[in-house]
Amino acid sequence: MPPVSAIPSRLCLGPGPSPVPPRVLAALAHPTIGHLDPAFLALMDEVRDGLRHVFATTNAMTLAMSGTGSAGMETVIVNLVEPGDRVLVGVNGVFGGRLAEVARRTGAEVTTVDAPWGRALDRDALAAAIARSSPHVVAVVHAETSTGVANDIAGLADLVHARDGLLVVDCVTSLAGMPVEIDAWGVDAAYSGTQKCLSCPPGLSPVTLSPRAVARLDRRRTKVPSWYFDLTLLKSYWGQERAYHHTAPINMLYALHEALAIVREEGLPARFLRHRAAHERLAAAVDELGMTFVSEAGHRLPMLNAIAAPAGVDEAAIRRRLLDEHGIEIGGGLGDFKGKAWRIGLMGHGATTESVDTVVGALRALLA
Repeated sequence: MPPVSAIPSRLCLGPGPSPVPPRVLAALAHPTIGHLDPAFLALMDEVRDGLRHVFATTNAMTLAMSGTGSAGMETVIVNLVEPGDRVLVGVNGVFGGRLAEVARRTGAEVTTVDAPWGRALDRDALAAAIARSSPHVVAVVHAETSTGVANDIAGLADLVHARDGLLVVDCVTSLAGMPVEIDAWGVDAAYSGTQKCLSCPPGLSPVTLSPRAVARLDRRRTKVPSWYFDLTLLKSYWGQERAYHHTAPINMLYALHEALAIVREEGLPARFLRHRAAHERLAAAVDELGMTFVSEAGHRLPMLNAIAAPAGVDEAAIRRRLLDEHGIEIGGGLGDFKGKAWRIGLMGHGATTESVDTVVGALRALLA
């Protein structure tokens, strides 16, 4: 069996994972201690504070779930949705569709407001659907990774709360790469992943619930259907009680702690500007190469750039040559964009001038 050291290094510029800074890798390699060790419990408290900072929230119920971003999605939905609840989901890509499917599996009555791939959700259509059905939960993806589209969140909570609903937001790709304002936007529950703009390896999912969401959780008529993701149990491990629930991924929490420290040192405003600058540099190169975005102008994500593959080009072959000849990973299209688009991620540690120039130079050579 070949050693792990035989695996080649890659410049990860796809939809995730993003490049991991050496400081985070070093933290990951720190000796493991027990998950109930007082030193580790103190580190958990610091992780919670760091997550509150990037989520821009004071929510007491803020923690890192053991699992990737999809674990955060399941956590929020299975805790806040019961059989027969009305759930409205905005769908304009793969991850909106996944939200709807997870909600259906809880026994909820799910309706969707759909938008064409590459376009943002229509606020008027959402407002009309909320007024029509008074949903218990409205769920929207902030940054749709499959299409490179940002959906507007500000102001949506007012519509949801007027009908006594909860607003759930998927921040997997947006957190720490563009403004995410949980408290200011009135978001009731949100989740993310460590492998995108936080530049930490995949394996944890930051989750936050507002007091309104916690009150809904406390009023459940039925048990949370997942034992592993049951926040009524997990809050006792992450809270003052420190009651055993499961063995936390200790070294992953070391890594997240270091990644959050890097975010604080840079400062969120500077970090957002860096992601925006990298996107604009790539956009200028895309234009120069005669290519176009598949995502709607005015709603393009800075950290996930969805670009139409040139006509007559085998996009999968180009991606394979990028990997084999240049050591660069980019993503292909999903769903409606499968075989038609490239997804270039400029996330966290990878949102740099050097990353843009490297991938653009390689693409230019291959397309020539």
